[in-house]
Amino acid sequence: MQLIIVESPVKSKTLQGFLGPKYRVLASYGHIRDLPKDELGVDVENNFKPKYIIPQKSNKTIQVLAEAAQKAQIVILGTDQDREGESIAWHIVQALGLDKIKNEKLKIKNYERIVFHEITKQAIEEALKNPREIDMDLVNSQQARRVLDRIVGYKLSPFLWKKIARRLSAGRVQSAAVRLVVDREREIENFVPQEYWLIEALLQSRRTTQNKTLDHAEKEFSALLVKKNGETISKLGITTKKEADEIVKDLKDAEYKVQDIEKKETKRNPLPPFTTSTLQQEAWKKFHFPAKFTMQVAQQLYERGLTSYHRTDSLNLSNLSLFAAKKFIIGNYGKEYWAGFLRKYKTKTKGAQEAHEAIRPTFAEKTPEKLKIQKELDENQFRLYDLIWKRFVAGQMSQAIFDTTIVDISAKNCVFRANGSMLKFDGFLKVYPTKFEENELPFLEKDEILELLKLIPSQHFTQPPSRYTEATLIKVLEENGIGRPSTYAPVISTIQERNYIEKDENRRFRPTEIGTVVNSLLVKHFPKIVDIKFTAEMEENLDEIAQGQKKWSQVLKEFYTPFEKNLSEKYREVSKKEFTEKPTEKICPKCGAPIIIRLGKFGKFYACSGFPKCKYTEPLEKNTLGIKCPKCKTGEILEKRTKKGKIFYGCSNWPKCDFALWDKPTGEQCPKCGSLLVETKRRPRYHLPSAELRGRQIHPVKSRNAGAKQFNRVKCSKKECDYKK
Repeated sequence: MQLIIVESPVKSKTLQGFLGPKYRVLASYGHIRDLPKDELGVDVENNFKPKYIIPQKSNKTIQVLAEAAQKAQIVILGTDQDREGESIAWHIVQALGLDKIKNEKLKIKNYERIVFHEITKQAIEEALKNPREIDMDLVNSQQARRVLDRIVGYKLSPFLWKKIARRLSAGRVQSAAVRLVVDREREIENFVPQEYWLIEALLQSRRTTQNKTLDHAEKEFSALLVKKNGETISKLGITTKKEADEIVKDLKDAEYKVQDIEKKETKRNPLPPFTTSTLQQEAWKKFHFPAKFTMQVAQQLYERGLTSYHRTDSLNLSNLSLFAAKKFIIGNYGKEYWAGFLRKYKTKTKGAQEAHEAIRPTFAEKTPEKLKIQKELDENQFRLYDLIWKRFVAGQMSQAIFDTTIVDISAKNCVFRANGSMLKFDGFLKVYPTKFEENELPFLEKDEILELLKLIPSQHFTQPPSRYTEATLIKVLEENGIGRPSTYAPVISTIQERNYIEKDENRRFRPTEIGTVVNSLLVKHFPKIVDIKFTAEMEENLDEIAQGQKKWSQVLKEFYTPFEKNLSEKYREVSKKEFTEKPTEKICPKCGAPIIIRLGKFGKFYACSGFPKCKYTEPLEKNTLGIKCPKCKTGEILEKRTKKGKIFYGCSNWPKCDFALWDKPTGEQCPKCGSLLVETKRRPRYHLPSAELRGRQIHPVKSRNAGAKQFNRVKCSKKECDYKK
């Protein structure tokens, strides 16, 4: 019997179904060794040697794997093909003692390492025929990342505790991500809108007005002013109403003549298959799936053998998958819908792992419709598989063809332009529809005189840059080389959990007060930690370690020596008051000392300057809702946060009055029972049940609202009352 060890129990179950009784497939449940939680766990004086321990939760797993390994002829390590998977395989070897030579004379080892991009019978059998050694360069790259992040987190976080507030944290990648959000918010705050005007002409061919059978509305068309006195008008070319009115007045009695007509075919190419970042971006745009949730669902699809590996930045596709797509497209849509050649894409991402494949279905013939009929997937799994399948198949289809028309119309010293576009052949759009507008212009001839129906000047203002969404933040992280495919989702999740950023009412990221202050401190005193270029350079160093071009201990030494020196200096130089305290004219009602505005983990509040002798505090006015507490009748309802950062609404007289609500009160009373009315918000439900972490296959909760916009509803705060509106 041969033992195969993988990370996930779902993956092990799928493999066991392929391989039969000759093999036993067990799961390690992820990493079985890690750095200790209660100490740094890195010997910085001895080449940054990590101190690995077996966590208590892994003891039983180790015991099961050790017993199975003793009975097996050989142990085969089938963990994922990325750095994390390679590291897990190495830790298994170390923990089970598999690195000892089984036969000294023949140099036979106790284990083999196999890798595969998809969980199919053919891929597994091919991998078993071609085992390899554990790639220590990949292992060392993962170790370097783990140790580097541990040093930054365990050295810099206590500094933040002392200088700002307890329970804060700093991280190499997360701090750079927070800086992006803070910098964008400052761009928005400092943005000065500029006024500009557009002038549109509503026109009609004179021939249509003489033909009463033609629909008048269909033959009207609009054209935009694009040139004046032979010069192109820029977006901010017309900046005042006075200037726009003068142009309109001058052109009212002008002759509108067709100056030029250009007709041509334009072609649109299909998009490449998904990488990790583009899948996360598209799942957010289409379904509002958070990146973390997208990865959880993608993991389920991969482990069930439906898709290829989902942590990748490569656009490579195997020839086998390309020929399968060709066969499917010709057989189901016709030869004209196939591109006519095997489309191969190349990633523009620096440092991409080209040995990997893009995310694709394992079998093109397994259409989403078939899986839906077979009821193999839950709602969210179906949505993501449908997206992956369509993107892959469409990527091998022919171009979409549009008939486009550009008409330039002269009027005195000005030129108006009308653009028309009609779909001629749908091509890949048949499978993967994307937004496009069709605009059919009437039949026009060169030098034809047109009838002006109306001139429409319209006022506009330049808009500030938008706050980041999950999709746009992931895109900018990738563009700047911050993190790698496996880190985007956990980084975004972590900085929200740390209360450094939050989502506004439009699901866009904005920094919290504490996030802004922490960022300001790091930018001022630890610029390298939050420097975008430095973070990207460190990722390149990790890539070079993975390629065997650099020693991991040397990379860590080059970072740690100046970092440790700077940290020691900043402990002496930085004053806590600089970032966390602001004087006011208020006086403490308890002891008479001055009141200051102090910053805590969840925002600012008034506090006595005599702390810790006097512990008087009160909320800032902006936290009050102006609603009297219905329980004690004297206090006001305040917006508060739990220790974990969750918002709730409680009485200002706490702890004397314990009135509290999770939902925001409106200030109105219930017409049925007189209790406060509250506003609730409905959102899609996404979570990974804890049972799945223990290895049992559980699907995310189904929700009719998954991917839908949130909506508000007012209801009574009293549980026994059913009033709502």
